Amino acid sequence: MTALYIVLGLVALVAGYVWLTYNSLVSLVNRAREAWSDIQVQMKRRYDLVPNLVETVKGYASQEREVLERVTRARAEAMANTGDAASQAKSENLLTGALKSLFALSEAYPDLKSNQNFLSLQQDLMEIEDHIQKSRRFYNGNVRSLNIKIQQFPSNLVARQFNFTLWEFFELDEAEAEAASEPVKVDFSR
Repeated sequence: MTALYIVLGLVALVAGYVWLTYNSLVSLVNRAREAWSDIQVQMKRRYDLVPNLVETVKGYASQEREVLERVTRARAEAMANTGDAASQAKSENLLTGALKSLFALSEAYPDLKSNQNFLSLQQDLMEIEDHIQKSRRFYNGNVRSLNIKIQQFPSNLVARQFNFTLWEFFELDEAEAEAASEPVKVDFSR
């Protein structure tokens, strides 16, 4: 009879562990989804700001059509990308690079550089970029916690049993990070 109680106790202990681990994994997945949603909200704010910025620059530097088109294409590509975190990060990095080129134009156009609308849009974009960076850190922290739980023993046994999979971080690739840190080359000789 005591052997039966021991077996029942062990079964209850294992079932309790599985239950707690499963709920913990569900909670971590939901936190990661929430964090991803925060990133998407900030990216949408940036997408909405870009056309106003392009129109403002166009009024002062319309001959810089290539830069303006590059920004517009990068925005459209980023908006259309609904893939995983890695592919969206790549699209976002292209948009960031294009926006750097756009802001580099202001150095050659003093009237643009002093335009209040341009300065306001530039400030808004800097604030949005800051929010995106904070959202990325929050997302990556949640993904890290989830991935650790999925990989650590013995919770990995529960994760595998219920098909929890590793999530991707939202970050720059090394090559893209190096390219983003290079100075922007703008030709004003036209």
